[in-house]
Amino acid sequence: MGQTTSAFLRTYAEKLHQFSPNARWYLASVVITGASMGVFRLLFNFYVLSQGYDETLLGNLITASSLTALVVALPMGYLADRLGRKRSLILGAAAVSLAVWVMVLLPSAGMFVAMNVLLGLGQSLSGVSMGPFLMENSGDAERTYLFSFSSGFQTASAFVGNWIGGYLPTWIGAAIGVSPMATLAYGGALMVIASVAALGIVPLLALRTPKLSASQRSAFAPLTYFGSHAGILSKLVLPMLVTSIGAGLIMPFMNVFFRTVHHQPDPVIGSMFAWGSLAMGVGLLIAPPLADRFGKIQLVVVTQALSIPFLALLGFAPWFGLSALAYYFRLALMNMSGPVYQTFVMEHVDAEGRATVASLVSMASNFGWAISPTVSGWMQVRYGFDPAFAGTILLYTLSVALYWWFFWKSPRKMSLPARRRI
Repeated sequence: MGQTTSAFLRTYAEKLHQFSPNARWYLASVVITGASMGVFRLLFNFYVLSQGYDETLLGNLITASSLTALVVALPMGYLADRLGRKRSLILGAAAVSLAVWVMVLLPSAGMFVAMNVLLGLGQSLSGVSMGPFLMENSGDAERTYLFSFSSGFQTASAFVGNWIGGYLPTWIGAAIGVSPMATLAYGGALMVIASVAALGIVPLLALRTPKLSASQRSAFAPLTYFGSHAGILSKLVLPMLVTSIGAGLIMPFMNVFFRTVHHQPDPVIGSMFAWGSLAMGVGLLIAPPLADRFGKIQLVVVTQALSIPFLALLGFAPWFGLSALAYYFRLALMNMSGPVYQTFVMEHVDAEGRATVASLVSMASNFGWAISPTVSGWMQVRYGFDPAFAGTILLYTLSVALYWWFFWKSPRKMSLPARRRI
């Protein structure tokens, strides 16, 4: 056991040493934004509910940001190539921080919707830039580790963010003399994290990345690339699309679920989210050596399949402790293979098609989150959480079956385009 741990740590030390300066600056930004957005995801729903709105509006807001990211994904891929990776990442981060600030300073249903649209724009631009940026700043040996570190650092830093976020309204409420569940307490907490999110831009300023000239990219390149590889790209993206539809039914409402079903206060939920982020971060960090040993697709299928029983236990367990335990295992298992699969996708597309494929991946990831939360919010108001959990279980099962069918059972049926080294 000791030798295995030593070998594991040695491998990680070697991979970290191979990371480029650009990659390290990017990871520094990820740590800052991960912590701040962990607080945002924990508290924003409560902030909206504290103003008298219900879960229907929450679903509509999630739909607004995700639908925006879905609609603009291809144009953002084109824009990311025109602006360059550095400018795209900075602009995306700035848009997210600004959106949170405005929602606190000018709270209303209309402004919430408008700023969630801006949030979707910023997240889309950052999202479609991230995969190509990591590909362009890594080699074959450390690439899977860099993708997993990017996600792992983000979720591990959210451990700190979620823990602090659970107590931040209490601290701010005490300072200004209001209840921890008052709108002013939640708003003050969100203003703090919007400021911290803005600090995440600072490491991005140190990036050194080339900008593609206008002649290097046609305005119709995304459509042309998709038309040339439609069958292959459909297989790569379809399982992610099914997963996102299922995730959108439940995942945006986990804080509301633990409050309404298990009657837990904000500090407990914040601590749960914090430990959940840590569990997910650990899962992401151990995924690369497992993928090296067993194969990328094998890791995806096995870990996501194992997460489904824990999802059922999370949604239908009668006791909070059992539900919370299932929450940790489901979170780690379901998400640990995400960067591994993203690496698999990016490794098998041409250099000039990476922004386009990143856009398609973003569209698939956001499609379910654009549609499902509105449906789920409506169901929760009328029927509670049970139908939403049942739908998620069914869709996750289908997604795992698709991964297995397309890439494990019949890998030779998929002829991927040749990968170019850059």
